[in-house]
Amino acid sequence: MAIKVEITCPLGSDCEVVVDNVIKRCAWYTKLTGTDPSTGKDVDEWGCSMSFMPMLMVEMSGTNRGQTKALESLRNETVKGQQEFNEIFDKNNHFLGVR
Repeated sequence: MAIKVEITCPLGSDCEVVVDNVIKRCAWYTKLTGTDPSTGKDVDEWGCSMSFMPMLMVEMSGTNRGQTKALESLRNETVKGQQEFNEIFDKNNHFLGVR
């Protein structure tokens, strides 16, 4: 026998209700479209932005790791270029007799 899971709002509110032909919607009730970073599956659903936070934080962490790798690569190339420049500069100064 499967157990039914019912999700409720911790704030005690409904995400969206119709009252007197007016849709009353929580400001946090948003549509999320993209790819779930944990599963790789496409996401296209309405829900509470607070419930989407864990998935968004995983995505942000992955993005930050990528940016960190790119910055490290840039730094390594910059250091390498500076070392090459310093060697050329030192050789030219040596030939000119400048110290």
